[in-house]
Formats: sequence, C-alpha cells, structure tokens
Amino acid sequence: MTQEASTATTMLGSIVYAIIILAIGFWGAKMTSRLVRGLMERRDMDQALTGFIGNLTNAVILTFAVIAALNQLGIQTTSLVAVVGAAGLAIGLALKDSLGNFAAGVMILIFKQFKAGDLIDAAGVLGVVETLNIFSTQMRTADNKTIFVPNGKLIGDNIINYSTKPTRRVDLVIGVSYKADLSHVKLVLEDILTGDSRVLKDPEPTIGVLELADNSVNFAVRPWVEAADYWGVYFDLHANIKTRFDAEGIGIPYPQRDVHLHQA
Repeated sequence: MTQEASTATTMLGSIVYAIIILAIGFWGAKMTSRLVRGLMERRDMDQALTGFIGNLTNAVILTFAVIAALNQLGIQTTSLVAVVGAAGLAIGLALKDSLGNFAAGVMILIFKQFKAGDLIDAAGVLGVVETLNIFSTQMRTADNKTIFVPNGKLIGDNIINYSTKPTRRVDLVIGVSYKADLSHVKLVLEDILTGDSRVLKDPEPTIGVLELADNSVNFAVRPWVEAADYWGVYFDLHANIKTRFDAEGIGIPYPQRDVHLHQA
C-alpha cells in the first residue's frame, strides 16, 4: 500500500470515528436531557427551571462531543478551549449582576420560599407574586401596580410569606382613658370578639393591658383569623370597637398635656 493510500485510509478512519463520536454525543445529550427533565418533573420542580437545566445539560454534553470529535480529526483544541474560557470569563464579569440574579432565581425555584399567588413582603415590596422568572420576580401590589424585583434582592433579604400558614393573628392596640374601668373594658372587648364569627376560638384571643402610656391605658387585642379574613376583621374591629365604646361610655383619649401655672 502506498503512503498516500495509507494516509487516506487513516484520514477516513478518523472521520468515521469523529462521526461516531458526534452521533453518540447527540444521542447521549438527548437521552440525558430527557432523563434530567423527567427527574425534575417527578419532583414537581418549576417548569422554567426544568427546561433551562435540560437545555444546559444538552449543551454541555454536545460541547464535549464536538471537542472529542475535533481531537479525533487531529485538530488541536487546547487553544480553542482557552479562547472559549477567556470569552466566558469576560462575559461573566460583564454580566455578573445578571448571573447573580440567575443564581438567585435558581435557588428560589429549588427551595420554593414562595410560589405564584403568595402574598410576600421582601426587598421593600409588599405584594402578590404573579410570575417567577429566572432573573426577576413579577409582583402585584395592593394598588394594582406591577413591580419586577431582581431575584438577587429577594434572596439577599428577609422574605415574609403571609400565605404559607392558614391562619394569622390580628394585632390591635386600643387606648382607653385612665378613668375607664379596666375590667369593664376587657369584658366589652371580649364580647366584640365573640360576636364576630370570623374570629377563631382556637387559638383563643388574647386581651390584656399592654402599657400605661402617656395619655391612655393601652390594651393589646390579638384575635386569630383565617388568612383570607385578615383585613376584613382588621378594619371591622376598629369600627366596631369605636362604636361599642361610645355606647358603653368608654373614652378614647386624645393626646393631652397638663399645664400648671404658678403665680410669682
């Protein structure tokens, strides 16, 4: 066999092996991506995260397959990998904030601190979560404004989720005059809470003297309600307490000061 024929045979064999590597790589990427998606779907992971991880897995395996095929053809890929790595580093530095938000979004989707429909207070925003995206979270405020909060701010701050528990406690501070009969005031407050069917019997409401303030004796009134009834009970109790106190002759004092005049 001549040298030219031997070289051609070797080149043909390398091409065949490279094609086989690519074929196995494409098949392996497809099957692995499908397996990863299936595992994540069985764990009820977010669809956006499932799709992203599946596509990322596919891309990584295909990249390794292409590099292996190029090596089989005798093409030096060391410099190519170095160039790609340097480009990746430059892109990462330029998009560090976006990558931080992406990482935070993945953490939120994995650990599920909140979900769409939850009422949360985070990053200085109180609202209902509408959409969880990879880079930001869309929220709707009480006055129907849409706010997009970067996920990095959410994951780096305290998150108060008001929707995870079925019940909530309504915390009221009610001030009465120092001349009021405290036992009478407590009985009236208990009667008001008993008359509201939305107030839960268990846990039992708490009513007690909170503090002796400058202008009033302050009562802590803390009933428990279903989470959906919170604001309705909050507003109604204030109105009912004022109306009932007026009927019972219980004074709600204004801020006041005693002025003493001394004649020289």
